[in-house]
Amino acid sequence: MPRGLQLSFIVVGLVVIGILLFYIWRQSRVLNENRMRQKKAEEFQAKRRDEMIESIRIIALAVEEGQVEHSEACLRLKGLLDYVAPELLGQAPYRVFQEVHDKIQHMPTHRARKATDAKLVQKMDKERFAVERQHAEDVRKAATAIRHYRFD
Repeated sequence: MPRGLQLSFIVVGLVVIGILLFYIWRQSRVLNENRMRQKKAEEFQAKRRDEMIESIRIIALAVEEGQVEHSEACLRLKGLLDYVAPELLGQAPYRVFQEVHDKIQHMPTHRARKATDAKLVQKMDKERFAVERQHAEDVRKAATAIRHYRFD
């Protein structure tokens, strides 16, 4: 084989190797960036979950100490448990959060409540207070149980 052809093959081989090395380096960078993004997303989700668990415990403590209405606590706890441990909403004693939520979820809150007719608000408050009285003991027991629950 002529020496010029050998040198041409060597040069072409070196160029191909260089192109492949550049491609591997670029893909490695993309892969590392994706891993970092995934790690940050997982850390964010773990932190968010921990904050939700802390909120659950604070609300449960507020129920135990009578600092929050049971209806509001049930709405908030049900919402948080939907993200943290939705399976608990079907189990005793936590089922009461779902039951109370289902009975009062149609009632307006915040701005919608202020915009609603006063007579209708009074009627809904009576209904809400009746639901609270009916489930008061179960809500307190469930609050104590959820405050001590180990979320793993």
